[in-house]
Amino acid sequence: MAGITYEDFLDLSYEPDASDLVCTFRIAPAEGMSAEAAASRVASESSNGTWAALPTGADFTDMGATAFAIDDADAAGESDVGVAYPAGLFEPGNMAQVLSCIAGNIMGMKAVDSIRLEDCEWPEELVTSFAGPQFGSRVRDEIFGLEADRPILATVPKPKVGLSTKRHAEVGYEAWVGGVDLLKDDENLTDQSFNPYHDRLVESLALRDDAEDETGETKSYLINVTADTNTMLERVDLAAEEGCEYVMVDVITTGWAAVQTVRDRCEDHGIAIHAHRAMHAAFDRLPHHGVSMRVLAQVLRLCGVDQLHTGTAGLGKLANEDTVGINEWMRSDLYGLTDVLPVASGGLHPGLVHDLLDATGTNVCVQAGGGIHGHPDGTRAGAAALRAAVDGYAAGKSLEESAEASPELAVAVEKWGTETPR
Repeated sequence: MAGITYEDFLDLSYEPDASDLVCTFRIAPAEGMSAEAAASRVASESSNGTWAALPTGADFTDMGATAFAIDDADAAGESDVGVAYPAGLFEPGNMAQVLSCIAGNIMGMKAVDSIRLEDCEWPEELVTSFAGPQFGSRVRDEIFGLEADRPILATVPKPKVGLSTKRHAEVGYEAWVGGVDLLKDDENLTDQSFNPYHDRLVESLALRDDAEDETGETKSYLINVTADTNTMLERVDLAAEEGCEYVMVDVITTGWAAVQTVRDRCEDHGIAIHAHRAMHAAFDRLPHHGVSMRVLAQVLRLCGVDQLHTGTAGLGKLANEDTVGINEWMRSDLYGLTDVLPVASGGLHPGLVHDLLDATGTNVCVQAGGGIHGHPDGTRAGAAALRAAVDGYAAGKSLEESAEASPELAVAVEKWGTETPR
């Protein structure tokens, strides 16, 4: 009787088929384990193998993955390993199942001291089984009607929790009138007694309408619907009923399946999803173990978010990461799947705008919290300063030239300069 052993999952002469999902892992084998032995165990455990040789028989479809490439180990003993997974291993359109394969039990295997899923090459058959984003970067023109070559701008009221509903909406109004496009809830503000969801939705949108009347510009609100899946769907419905163009979801903590379900409901209403990545660092902060932010961004594009926080290219307060590379992938052609609008956030202020946009381009959303509300002259002035910096960049002006034309920006630059916070 035929049997399956670890050796069946290693073939360094294999060339991946166009229908394979190809994953790149960074692996440090356990003591006494060769890179080849560790790679074969990763391919085995993440597809259809186990530690014991398995009899198969006639009624068996081989869904085994193949470790096909192993780079030379670096000074830390880590190697890049390529693993190809056959298309039939995956249920179409089921991201939870896909990740249970490629980032499941293998993360805790004794055969490796550490393992990190660095990158994926997604085959067309699997990609097109997912809905993908509705709008992506088209939110800039389809929601805001932007013709100027500038980012859309967002802010979170500060302090990020604890404000009353009335004060939260007032801060939003000041930011909108100052020049910001989007008011955004923080990741941990949902439906607490000091600021209930429905009250916040209604009162914020009422002041949004006032801000639109005053400025002649479209404004919107990223209200956080994060909860259990059924409650999220109810909150999406409420947001649509009140005329909100967006909802926000804490996409890591709610889970991939929930994101896919919310995306379908949002399509029913024609509203966009802003993805907050709270908890992502539990997966991607360690450079030698977990799942990279690049892969998380890929997963979320397939699941269907429209805009996603991807970092600040090293200019903000959060740990550095491959912001530019991730943004390029989210904009790349992927069998016709809609792109995702990157969001730069975390420790930004007007003095950083020019360097940020040099790195990311203008087809982004720029979000500032303390860099708006910490302005010496208040929220409206802080929003005006950020808008002046962005408008100046779009017009080809230097930061100094823009500050000469904007007293609010001049004050911001005097306070913060061009330094990055920690």
